[in-house]
Amino acid sequence: MLKQINASPVGELFITIEEEWITSISYDKPDNWEELVGTAHEQVLFQKLIMQLDTYFEGTREVFELPVLLKGTDFQKRVWQALSEIPYGVVVSYKDIAIAAGSPKAVQAVGQANRANPIPLLIPCHRCVKSNGELGGYNGADVDKKQYLLALEKGLSLN
Repeated sequence: MLKQINASPVGELFITIEEEWITSISYDKPDNWEELVGTAHEQVLFQKLIMQLDTYFEGTREVFELPVLLKGTDFQKRVWQALSEIPYGVVVSYKDIAIAAGSPKAVQAVGQANRANPIPLLIPCHRCVKSNGELGGYNGADVDKKQYLLALEKGLSLN
C-alpha cells in the first residue's frame, strides 16, 4: 500500500494506492494517516496520477485514465458512475444524478454519496450542484475548492 501527500492548487491531497488501484484521494488528513512508500508498481501509478493531476490543473486534461477501486454501497457506486459520466466543464444537479443512478427521488442520498466519494477529482462530484444553481457542499471540503475546479473547467481566470 502506498500513502503519499501531494500539493495541488486546491491544497494538499492525501492519496492512497493499493496494488494496481487508486483507492482514495482526500482533501483532509485521514485519521491514523501514515505515509507509506509502497511497492515499485504503486510508485509508478502514483507518478502517473500526479502527472495527470498536473495536466488537469494546467487546463490541458479533461479525462483521467487511471485505474480506480471504489469501495461503497451499490447505490453509492451507481452515483459515482453517473458522476464519472458528466463531461468536463458541464454542471448538473443532484436530481439529474439521482435520475441517472436509477433513483429519481433519492436527491438527498445523492448528496450523501457525493460527500462519501473516495476519489474526488477523478470522480468529478464538483460538477454536481443544487437545482437552484447553488454549489452546495463539496466532499467535506470548503466550497472554495468546488468554485476553483468549476472555474478551471470553464477556462476562467483563477487569479
